[in-house]
Amino acid sequence: MKRETPNLPRSLPYPETTMFGAVAEAARLYPDSIAWVFMGKKTKYSRIIPLFEQAARAFAAAGVQRGDFVTICMPNCPQAVICLYALNRIGAVANMVHPLSAQGEITHYLTYSGSKMMLTLDLFYEKSSAARDAADPHIPLLVARMQSELPPHLALAYYAVKGKDFHRFPNRAGDLLWTDFVKTGGNTPLPPVEYDPQRTAVMLYSGGTTGTAKGICLSDFNFNALGMQIRECAGCDFRPGLKFLSVMPIFHGFGLGIGIHTVLENAATSILIPQFTNDSYAKLVKQHKPNFIAGVPSIFESMIHNPAMEGADLSCLIGVFSGGDTLPPQLKEQADQFLREHKATVQIREGYGLTECVTASCVTPVDTYKRGSIGLPLRDMAYKIVEPGTFRELPRGEEGEIILSGPTLMLGYYKNEEQTEETIRTDGDGTRWLFTGDIGTIDADGYVYYVRRMKRMIITNGYNVYPSQLERELDQHPDVHMSCVIGVPHQQRGQMVKAYIQLEPGVAPTKEEHDKLMAFCRHQFAGFARPREIEFRESLPLTLVGKVAYHILEEEAAEK
Repeated sequence: MKRETPNLPRSLPYPETTMFGAVAEAARLYPDSIAWVFMGKKTKYSRIIPLFEQAARAFAAAGVQRGDFVTICMPNCPQAVICLYALNRIGAVANMVHPLSAQGEITHYLTYSGSKMMLTLDLFYEKSSAARDAADPHIPLLVARMQSELPPHLALAYYAVKGKDFHRFPNRAGDLLWTDFVKTGGNTPLPPVEYDPQRTAVMLYSGGTTGTAKGICLSDFNFNALGMQIRECAGCDFRPGLKFLSVMPIFHGFGLGIGIHTVLENAATSILIPQFTNDSYAKLVKQHKPNFIAGVPSIFESMIHNPAMEGADLSCLIGVFSGGDTLPPQLKEQADQFLREHKATVQIREGYGLTECVTASCVTPVDTYKRGSIGLPLRDMAYKIVEPGTFRELPRGEEGEIILSGPTLMLGYYKNEEQTEETIRTDGDGTRWLFTGDIGTIDADGYVYYVRRMKRMIITNGYNVYPSQLERELDQHPDVHMSCVIGVPHQQRGQMVKAYIQLEPGVAPTKEEHDKLMAFCRHQFAGFARPREIEFRESLPLTLVGKVAYHILEEEAAEK
């Protein structure tokens, strides 16, 4: 997918190489630094490039070529990182998928991308195998085991508690353990590293600004530019040896763009966390004393109320970043107080962005905070407030649509030229602008304020959920006459997904019916998007034109 390069001046020295090339340069300069830590096991930079190239040879030997898609359906663990950069080394595309996606969703992602292979964890093998069979039974599954990357004592404990239940996988001809697969490359020659700023390197998924799930095509240049921008705004010399607690997942722009690639591009250390829990998070913070932590607001809500954080010394922190959802001013104040009480000298910094520009493109400055503001644009990012859907810029202080431009703008939506042209538009000067679908303002000092979304959307734990998508699926169930999905306030998640359902005549609102529809939701929707509550109604409120008046249900929920 080709797009013109944004016609904006650039003041940072963005590396003109692939993602692999950027990390390889960091490894060349700092071979003895630690690239990542996983459950206590450390891996140096001198080791990671051979790991990447060994896996790259295996993919090349298997026939994966430049431009081919391979799906990575994994949590934050070394095999996922190795696979990502191995694919990048040979010019293939990493198709990043949430491992807790519903089976039907994984089938869609495989079919949509035309993936040649798929990497998943043994815990997800049965679901992934069924999803593969529905897409194309000839797609090989590569199966990683968590214990393969654990220190010996933890590997044994993990196997005894959980790993033994999945040791029979893979159990189908053609599927391979990751540890066996990477040995198949032998001396297969690798193609030269070819850099093309218009090549899709990674595809992430998002509802985008239109509410329809689609693939977002991101380039090597997008990720490398983000790494330089975050380094510049970090508030310190982003040097080797600094540690970043990577709790945001690798299939998320926040997790991959900052927690993985920004860290590795700058020769720092990524502490990989495969699953967030309150206790494990507190333990890792105390154990590793990270210099940077980042997450969605719910993580900080959990942190400040977690008894396990009592006595934690946070003087190690240089940067604390919140993104993925609006950070309520009250929570920021509580978090800042918590940080001060635990010897930290920094404030929590809020970021704003979309997957269409990888992740954050606007961040609160190091030492300045304006209540309710999402901060200032990152270096080389431009923000405007315009009359929605147009280029007509509005005066400072007036509400309008937020549009932005800069080096991290996506190449476009995969196989969706129409929505690409609707979301990314070029002005008369030849500059590409992303129309976010968000309403905001910019004050006289250039600080940006997010006000609300233009379209219906629920943000739960930092993930976008589009009610119309869920309603379409629910309404197709034979027992459902009409549905309405809303987000209800939730202390930790920000919002919780709730479905109101009017059943077909003759269908009784019993517990059995409730359980039946919840089971349907578990099959159809990813865990983060699944309704946590279903409420039956004899009828749903309607507008004058016969549409469900969702705002009435939202008002009811807000009053409870």
